[in-house]
Amino acid sequence: MRRVSRICSELVAIRSENPPGRTDEVIEYIRSFLTSIGIESKVSGNAEGMCNLVTCGPGKKLLLCGHVDVVPALDSGWTKPPFSGIIDDTCVYGRGATDMKGGCASILSACETLVDQGCDVPATLAFVCDEETGGENGIRRLLADKAITPCDCIIAEPTPARHPSIGQKGLLRLDLEFTGRPAHGSLYPAVGVSAIMEAMQFLTSVKELHLREYPVDEHLKEIIGQSSGVLSQEFGLDGVQNILRRLTFNPGTIAGGEKSNVVAQRCNLELELRVPWGCHIPALIADLTARAVNGRILAQESHEPSVTLPETLLVKRTCKAIATVYGGSVFPIVQWAASDARHLRKYGFNVIEYGPGELPLLHAIDERVRIESLEKAAEVYRAVMQKYA
Repeated sequence: MRRVSRICSELVAIRSENPPGRTDEVIEYIRSFLTSIGIESKVSGNAEGMCNLVTCGPGKKLLLCGHVDVVPALDSGWTKPPFSGIIDDTCVYGRGATDMKGGCASILSACETLVDQGCDVPATLAFVCDEETGGENGIRRLLADKAITPCDCIIAEPTPARHPSIGQKGLLRLDLEFTGRPAHGSLYPAVGVSAIMEAMQFLTSVKELHLREYPVDEHLKEIIGQSSGVLSQEFGLDGVQNILRRLTFNPGTIAGGEKSNVVAQRCNLELELRVPWGCHIPALIADLTARAVNGRILAQESHEPSVTLPETLLVKRTCKAIATVYGGSVFPIVQWAASDARHLRKYGFNVIEYGPGELPLLHAIDERVRIESLEKAAEVYRAVMQKYA
């Protein structure tokens, strides 16, 4: 049997940065691994090498899911090369070790252990190609093709060790274009309207939205409060409750103007907002439209906040398995980040996230995962699968 640290190392060493998003090599590694332990699978993909894998067999009541794409990494600044997969006494190092090839390795290890014990694997496995860029060719393609059907699902995204994530804030992405009235730059602001300044004034008004709080029921309010304590400790952040309860925003890109001595006629802005529970996205879009006085929305993408109820069988079984492996206080949390969970919930899946990883190193230099974390995640997956057998 292969050690889970070795599986993780080998996955990390197979490059699958997104962009460009090629995952054919890493998916072939997983297909070969599963074949070696007697599990058949089907690979699908496109001409650009963006490949997914789903195991074969009749519909099962549990789905274990992971994405194999990773965000890009430059060599500069890393203590160990980002695609080395170096293993020492405590950790596996490299891009994707935490997000989330470590979780994929733990799934594979858990399945291998079950097979070695003479047990069937009572779960469907799915590994997808493009979670980091929205899932169009990954989980959304599998859902559209009905390659997976609604059931209970664990996504092996990194989480705090004793706290599976049962919900995420919503997401709103906007591409906006602001229009000005050009004039000689030496006369501004007396003459002309600057599209760049229009965009800046819009962003200033958006900052006001962060001060709003939205109504949620008492049960969810309690979970948000508990989540704030856990995530504050994990990330060393103050004000996590405000991050979870309030609208957060990021002007990701801005580009405008024609020349330094011309009052800008055009300015384009890409804006991303994370939407809290209780905030109605159509009303939010109407509010933002009204604030963009000389702007218009060219494109938009939105996903409502989502949550899996803590009393569901999936949450209870997972929390019980975690408590058996780790001991201590175990309870579910919600978080601010988005994942493939939002797409699965739309199709009727009960979804939680639980996996190994060092959360402060998500997408960071010197990303790594502790070997103990990999091993214990595999134990948790195996215990949950046995409950679904």
